[in-house]
Amino acid sequence: MSVIIFDTANDNVIGSVVATGKTTYQYAIENLFPLIDRFSGQRKIQDRKFYARLERDILDHCLMPPITIAFVEKGFSLTENAEISKYIMDNIDSGYILDGIQRLNTLRRASEDARFDGTQPLYINVIISPSEDKLLYRMITLNNGQKPMTPRHQIEILTHELFDFSDVSITVQSERERAENLVKGSFDLGDLSKAYLAFLTGTVNNDNNKIIGEKMDQIIVGRIMDKQPKFDDIDFKDVVREIDRLSESQRVKKWLKVGNNLIGFSVGIKSSYREISESTIEDFERSIDLFESAFRNINPSKVNLGKYRRELSQVYIENYFKYSNLDELELTEVFMETTS
Repeated sequence: MSVIIFDTANDNVIGSVVATGKTTYQYAIENLFPLIDRFSGQRKIQDRKFYARLERDILDHCLMPPITIAFVEKGFSLTENAEISKYIMDNIDSGYILDGIQRLNTLRRASEDARFDGTQPLYINVIISPSEDKLLYRMITLNNGQKPMTPRHQIEILTHELFDFSDVSITVQSERERAENLVKGSFDLGDLSKAYLAFLTGTVNNDNNKIIGEKMDQIIVGRIMDKQPKFDDIDFKDVVREIDRLSESQRVKKWLKVGNNLIGFSVGIKSSYREISESTIEDFERSIDLFESAFRNINPSKVNLGKYRRELSQVYIENYFKYSNLDELELTEVFMETTS
């Protein structure tokens, strides 16, 4: 047995195909276990003693709870169970383990015992999502009975490991990568993951050290769940491609590399993607020059400039067509009314 699918349904919230099926313990060890390393920080493997009982039960021929696997496939249209089974087996190396990392690790350890029976069935749930954004939504909202990573940590990991930046010209580096070998002009992964979080929640303010971290995480999860991805016209990949296009201008790139500008841009563009994507790079250069001219009129001793930059860049990009055609004084008045 490899993978057998015996039921499928559509998850209309994330626009995804969800399939239920089964495989064998041996197939899982050979094909699913290697996938746990795809997210290097998804969840640390716990000490062996935590899963010693499950390891013993596996050797006694228990039936483990289902493993949840996910794929990202835009325009997935297969409907027949046999076709979906073949798709899973053909693309298994591109899969992600959403739920079951600890169980797979325990299964692999149990396989070293002479009593192990690799023919035992293992049930699986499979999610085939059209985008990373929708997959992340389900990953965060999936209740697997374990203490998950914080949503901010999940998003930082996914920004780095789920998104493929090979098809764009910009370079994205983590703090560690920058320390080891800084690529001049690279975007900071931390800034991009904060921009992604802002994109998902629809707000630029997702960090407040006055709120206990655990409660802030609950607020963030609530915001993500409130912004169901099926209502979004664009994916964050579209935003990244637009950042890449505009970054052909060093002036624009320098502006977008400012973390607070990037956050505001990533939220604002959800309302003005068509206008900005159709604008020339020269026009966008002029528009950010206008923004900066008006922003300099804010008294820095009276406000939190970082917070204002996030909020005003969002407002400006949201209303790009209207506000980019104002003069400096008119835009300053808009900023005054927005912040009063």
